[in-house]
Amino acid sequence: FAVSMLKSGQIDKIILSRPAVEAGERLGFLPGDLKEKIDPYLRPIYDALNDMLSFSEVLKKIESGCIEIAPLAFMRGRTLSNAFIILDESQNTTPIQMKMFLTRLGENSKMIINGDLSQVDLPSGTKSGLRESINILKNVNEIGFIEFMQNDVVRNTLVSKIVSKYEEFEKDKGVGKRYF
Repeated sequence: FAVSMLKSGQIDKIILSRPAVEAGERLGFLPGDLKEKIDPYLRPIYDALNDMLSFSEVLKKIESGCIEIAPLAFMRGRTLSNAFIILDESQNTTPIQMKMFLTRLGENSKMIINGDLSQVDLPSGTKSGLRESINILKNVNEIGFIEFMQNDVVRNTLVSKIVSKYEEFEKDKGVGKRYF
């Protein structure tokens, strides 16, 4: 949808962001300049873009500024106008980060926030900004929510079964159950 809006001239740019949170294990300090440090966190965004555009088209649009890949940490103070803004993996934002991000929305812009509350990688005891924003904003008429279920998984049919088994296990807490 964002790519078609960009191609039709309805927006000037696509801005893609995600929090720099590791899934479980800590990688420590990464060598290199800022781009090299954040690149591993943004790799899934590049993968998604390459599903819609050729590699060379993605590079051209990034170089021209039509597609901007922006770490969440550098959003404060910006107003994002005439843009389609996507925050990926938002379950890994803190409430402060989520509020900061949501308040960047400028004129003639659309914002998509996605995340999976079953895959929060924040330190134990840290609240998810996605969960909190859903609770705070659920009655704002201009904001819509779509919840995908396990049967909406399109990555691979086996993934749908894996998600189902994990949901089943988590409901039962795995206590006294054998799954093999």
